[in-house]
Amino acid sequence: MGSETKANILPIIHFAVENLKPGTSSWLSTCKNVRDALEEHSCFLIQYEKIPSELINAIFLQLEELFNLPTETKVQNITKTDGLIGYVGKRPSNPTIESMGIEDVINPEAVLKFTNLMWSSGNDSFSELMESYKNHVSDLEKVVMRMIFESYGVEKSYSSYNESSNRMIRFNKHRPPQLNENIGGVHEHTDPTFVTIIQQNQVTSLEVKSKDGSWIAVHFPPSSFLVMAGDALLAWSNGRVHSTLHRVRMSPGETRFSTALFSYHNGTIQVPKELVDDDHPLQFKPFDQLGFFRFTFSNFSLNDESKIRAYCGV
Repeated sequence: MGSETKANILPIIHFAVENLKPGTSSWLSTCKNVRDALEEHSCFLIQYEKIPSELINAIFLQLEELFNLPTETKVQNITKTDGLIGYVGKRPSNPTIESMGIEDVINPEAVLKFTNLMWSSGNDSFSELMESYKNHVSDLEKVVMRMIFESYGVEKSYSSYNESSNRMIRFNKHRPPQLNENIGGVHEHTDPTFVTIIQQNQVTSLEVKSKDGSWIAVHFPPSSFLVMAGDALLAWSNGRVHSTLHRVRMSPGETRFSTALFSYHNGTIQVPKELVDDDHPLQFKPFDQLGFFRFTFSNFSLNDESKIRAYCGV
């Protein structure tokens, strides 16, 4: 049953304006829906129309231009934070994928620095569009995380979490495999993040694994994002939320472009005392998330949630 692929049965939560006013009944109801979706599925789709469709379409056109740059230009994308990765090229083991990213994307200068690195004479269109896009997606991530904290009754801890958080945005290109290549894409894995927020062009190739072991092909409605739980959220929630096992499987046809916002914490993460009780004994020791990133990338033999449990499990 593990190889079976089902139609999209993931919950879709509408982040309409009336649902995003803290303290209202609509807000509290949406917080509960977010928690229920994460505990049941480890991921969910957000219908979020605050970001103009024109901006989204323009971003994916810009990504085509970005990945068409010479390889010697793209390899300059090197991250300064140990444990994060910059440009990933067409590897012999998987020639169908390229990826690069902007770390500390909330920094007002981050997008401009990346733009000037890729285009020595500048690219105002890319810089302006990406600045707007990253602000929208970062705001969305903040709302999701605040809802998670409130749904577990630890809203007082959200401000300090947010102040110590960082975000990285990655851009991905998956071309369809050629006749002499395998299916391509990305092997199944979980992310070492708190949450990952993904948006892609309309090429169905991303799959997530359900509780029963089957794979679900994710279909993105217009103006939607996929929110996936990462290993850090698994640990922080004391095992209430499991990290999302996912993969990308390409087939002949169009090229897939996607963006992924990775949320991570600068400093020590520990399970809130409110999430430890007789029914939920402590499962994870306090841990450094960037240290966990380094551990993850040096322990590829470990699969799924075994990485976080090996790193800081009780």
